[in-house]
Amino acid sequence: MTIKWLALPIVAMAVYGFGTSSSKAYAAAPQATVYVQDHGGWDTPPAEFRDVQRQGFHGGVEGARKDFDHHRAPNVNGRKEYRHPHVDPSARDDYREGFRRGYNVAMQHLQGATPQ
Repeated sequence: MTIKWLALPIVAMAVYGFGTSSSKAYAAAPQATVYVQDHGGWDTPPAEFRDVQRQGFHGGVEGARKDFDHHRAPNVNGRKEYRHPHVDPSARDDYREGFRRGYNVAMQHLQGATPQ
């Protein structure tokens, strides 16, 4: 008869233990990479850049993030946006300069190196 009285608390503790352990497994699920833009951070274009260079810098940062996320070798020349930018032909050199700078800064940051 004493065993019957102990069985209910033991079963209750076992059910409680399984319930809490499964919720911990869900809490530890991996999450997607989230990039946060903070003003004045590593992904802010230099103040001396003109508008088209800033546009290129941001494009370079995004291109580097895509290459990094897809485990591609870092190669600014491999980015279509760098080779064929959608800007006025007279602004292509400035755009590419900004793109190259943004790409290199982002790759250094994403790979854990300190930017130069």
